[in-house]
Amino acid sequence: MSGSTSSDPTSARLLDIRDLHVSFPGKGWRASRVDVLHGVSLDIRPGETVGLVGESGSGKTTIGRAVLGLVPVRAGAVEFRGERIEHASARHRRRLSRHLQVVFQDPYASLNPSIPVGDTLAEPLHAQGIPGHEARRRVVDLLDRVALPADAAHRLPREFSGGQRQRIAIARALAIDPDLIVCDEPVSALDLTTQRTVLDLLLEIQERTGVAYLFISHDLSVVRYMSHRVSVIHRGLIVESGNAEQVTTAPRHQYTQRLLLSAPVADPAAQRARRTALGRRLAEETA
Repeated sequence: MSGSTSSDPTSARLLDIRDLHVSFPGKGWRASRVDVLHGVSLDIRPGETVGLVGESGSGKTTIGRAVLGLVPVRAGAVEFRGERIEHASARHRRRLSRHLQVVFQDPYASLNPSIPVGDTLAEPLHAQGIPGHEARRRVVDLLDRVALPADAAHRLPREFSGGQRQRIAIARALAIDPDLIVCDEPVSALDLTTQRTVLDLLLEIQERTGVAYLFISHDLSVVRYMSHRVSVIHRGLIVESGNAEQVTTAPRHQYTQRLLLSAPVADPAAQRARRTALGRRLAEETA
């Protein structure tokens, strides 16, 4: 992982997902339920980033939504800070939000377009009982932490670029100093230059605060840049997990190898060499 130190392997688990199963109703009133996750397990330690990578439809976003209580869990356990939360009530979820936050993919849809940025950032502070004058002070500090000017508090989301809006979403997630942020494709809607700026901001915040990330993405190169450990998901199953460097440069599972082959490389010669080497390895393993 670039720009971050690995967490202590002896640390207690902050998030522990064990044998997670999620299914959704099928189409049509007689249709059987469709299994989306088939016994997924992963864990995250304090201050660590675990990358979760897979193609569209693999189930990666469903894992994040199960952690956040946005989809029903059919079986298995989701434990956060030593407490089972897979069936937490709405009231319990409000208490959990003090420690567990999210940054979604679309930086505009996740912000109320009719509310000034300062009010958006103050909302979670007010929900935690923080008085108005202290909330206003913290809003200024939050904007500074994500490199936005103090007068941004008085402007509407439409007055900002996509990258700036995502920084506002990150500031909102940081407002109450959570232990874990679920980052669900947080840079996929941004151009490459802005992506790097937002990723570096997330790394800087982690270095400064010790927050942990569950970083969900379809992009293996982004996951490699951000993560200490990586889990690869395919058709609702974790097919490979391990150290980020090993999984993203010398993967063992054929599905991960195919993801690596499809990931773009800026240097065409390096891209050809990598595809040739991985292609040869795939041929040897299937021979």
